[in-house]
Amino acid sequence: MKRICRFTIPASRDIEGILDYAAAQGDFDAAERLLNRINRKCDLLLGFPEMGRSRDELAPGLRSFPIDRFLIFYTEIENGIEVARVINGYQDIESLFAE
Repeated sequence: MKRICRFTIPASRDIEGILDYAAAQGDFDAAERLLNRINRKCDLLLGFPEMGRSRDELAPGLRSFPIDRFLIFYTEIENGIEVARVINGYQDIESLFAE
């Protein structure tokens, strides 16, 4: 069975916002490179889901993995991983997961 990387609606919105910001700065190439890096990291996490740091203090089973100045937050699911959020590491992470 093929493993999948599923994105939640908040994670999809996070990525869209990050890419929109980069594009608004006129750096379309940077936006495309970042999207490619996110996809490659997700592929890596599919094969090694326990690579990320445990973030049980935020939610049970939650893990995080850095990519540049961003963090991918994900959980392992039966057939892969589910990306919960992709956020700037300087944001107030605890308040985002308290919602």
